[in-house]
This record gives sequence, C-alpha cells and structure tokens, in this order.
Amino acid sequence: MTGHDWNPDLAHTDRSEHTGQRIARVRKLRNLSQEGLATLANVSRSLIAKVESGSKPATPSLVAAVARACSVDPAEINGQPYRGTDKRSDAVHATIPAIRMALAYVDVAPELDMPPRTLDELALELVRLQKFQKAASHIRLGALLPAVLEELTVQVMESDAPRAWRLLNRAQSLAGSLARRLGYHDLAQVVVERTSVSAQRAEDPHLPHLVSLGRARLLMTLGSWDVALKMIKQTAGKVDQDNPVSTEVFGSLHLSAAIAAARAGKVSDAWEHHGTATEAAARVNPRDRRDPYGLQMNPGNAAIHGCAVAVELGDSDQAIRLDQGVDLAREKVTDERRAHHELDMARAHLWANDHDKALKRMIAAERTAPQMTRFHPSARETVRQLVRVHRRVPEPLRVLENRMSL
Repeated sequence: MTGHDWNPDLAHTDRSEHTGQRIARVRKLRNLSQEGLATLANVSRSLIAKVESGSKPATPSLVAAVARACSVDPAEINGQPYRGTDKRSDAVHATIPAIRMALAYVDVAPELDMPPRTLDELALELVRLQKFQKAASHIRLGALLPAVLEELTVQVMESDAPRAWRLLNRAQSLAGSLARRLGYHDLAQVVVERTSVSAQRAEDPHLPHLVSLGRARLLMTLGSWDVALKMIKQTAGKVDQDNPVSTEVFGSLHLSAAIAAARAGKVSDAWEHHGTATEAAARVNPRDRRDPYGLQMNPGNAAIHGCAVAVELGDSDQAIRLDQGVDLAREKVTDERRAHHELDMARAHLWANDHDKALKRMIAAERTAPQMTRFHPSARETVRQLVRVHRRVPEPLRVLENRMSL
C-alpha cells in the first residue's frame, strides 16, 4: 500500500446520511415527486415515503429499482463504497487500484520485478485466495490478488497454455466477486469481459456457463432481473448433466435464477427454480462432490437459498418457517454463506418486529464474517433500522453500529 492509495476526501463522506435520504436526494435531482418515482420504479408512493423518512429499510430490490428509474448506479444509492476513516479501516479499498491495474493488461504483459511463479505455485496460491474468499477476508484477498493476476497474465502471454488460462479465469472471478461486494460495479463489469475471454481459451466446457452466471449476477445487482433471469435460463438449458460437476453448475444456475425471479416478484418462478436446484443438489452423491468452482452446490446451500428466496419475496413468515429446518452447524457451507444467511434472517425478524432476534442474527453474522457484514448494504440498513426502533440502544447494537462507522 502506497501513500497515495488512501483518499481522505472519499474516506470522510457523510456517514449520517441513510439510504432513504440518498433516494430523496437523487429523486429531487431528477425533478421527480415521490409519486413520480414510485411510478417509474413500479412501487407504491407510501413505500418511497417510508424509506425516505427512514421508517422502513430499503431492500436490494427497491434500491435497484430506484437506481434504474433515476439512471444511477445502485452503489450511489447504497452509499458505496463504504470508505474507512483512516488507512487501517480503509485498507480493503486501497487494494482496488492495484486490482484495476492488474486487470488492465490485455495485449501487453506487465513488467515484473522477477520471473512469475510456476503454474503449480500459482495454483496453490489460488487455493489460498479461495479460502480467503470463503471466509470473506476481503483485505487479505485484495492484498494478494493483484500479484497473482499479473503473474498469470505473463504466463498466458508467454505460453498460451489452457491451464494458465483456467487459472487466470479463476483469479479474475475472485476479483469480480470482491469488486461486486464492495460496490465497484464498473470494475465488476470489466472482470466479466475479461473472464469471457479467458474462458474461451481455457478448454473447460463449464467456464462459459459460469461467465454467464457472473454476468447475470451483476445484472441482478444493477436491477435487470428479467434480463438476468432470461440469461440464466438459456445458460442452464445448455448444461449437459452427465457428471456431478455439470449437475453442480446446473443447480447453481437455478439457485441464482430463484433469487432473480424473487427480486422480480415472480413468486411461482422463484420457487420452481429453487425446487429444480434442490433436486439437482440431491442427485449429487456427497462422495462425488468436488466443487472445483466454489459453487457450494449442496442440500445445505439450497436450503439456505430457500430462506433467501422468501426474504427477497418479502415473506418473513415463510423465511422464518424455513429457517427452522436449517442447521448451520451441520450444513457444509462457507463462513460467507453462513453470514449471509444470518443477515437474511435478521432482515426477516426485523420485518416481523422481533427486534431481539434480529439483533441476535446480526451479531451472529458479524461474528462469522465480520468484513462481509460490515460492507454489506443490507446489513447496514438493518443495523440502522434496529438503532431507530430502540428507545435505548442495547450496548451490543451500539458496538456493531460503531464498527460499521454508521
């Protein structure tokens, strides 16, 4: 990290402004009334009013719909990226310029200070980076990723070996996931295009399908749920389920389709895709699960996604009922996925006005994957709302609020 990586102007943005206030500000810049914005975003005026006043949290679906209606990036509505107040708290963002630079090399190889590591060595390094991703350790992942991207770029330009392209595709996918989670959607779009190229050279039949999945997930983040859903359906139809890995890819596509359909308000489609994914997960013998792409396509993740579908549909009662059948101590999912489930259930309990359980699940999410939780827009919305509804803010909630710099 150099002395120029940290931008104090970005780090000292107004943290007191909540999502509803940002929606109001963008709406007024577009000369829209609450009624006008509600019409464009296909929601009720009362919902816009409640979110703008801070009496109701903004869901990812609402944020994306408002962003589309106002022609802005959802990250602007969410207030992302969430910069720190000093170099230590801003460390994860200081890695982004180096990742951008590493991804900029296309026709010309970067000049390294020493020869790149061998493909075997870089493959082992990628295994380590994938562990950081699964643990939602954004800072450690971001710090090590640029060097791996640059070394693999040199490798593919010198050898054009399919294995080098496969490893580069994996490193690029890690960069895209990190960029999307931190709110750098422009960078995530660059990664999608880079992975499309590397997938074509990697001689792996599954990678083009996963590129489509990555593109669809970005579209979902930007609020294009119908387009994302159509893309996933088309891709899933091309997957030959002739081996366990293909079935895992097929099931993962349908899990994402379920979330896209839920955000689009297509109830029956959402549950149909979730059912298809659940059946796919059950067809894979546990002894045959290799999960080479980190998809976590297993019954436990499918069950967790069932709760997520209910949350995205705004059905807190259904989410809470489904959660009773989820045993996180038994399910084989990553810390990041566990924390995301805790966050979803915190939202569900908040909507059900069970604030104690909502706080308990938020604390569990932050304990499991602190960096993911602190940088997640929905987590921040939930914490803000919990603070708002408490006449006397409990100390654990106050501590969580301070750690998020809200």
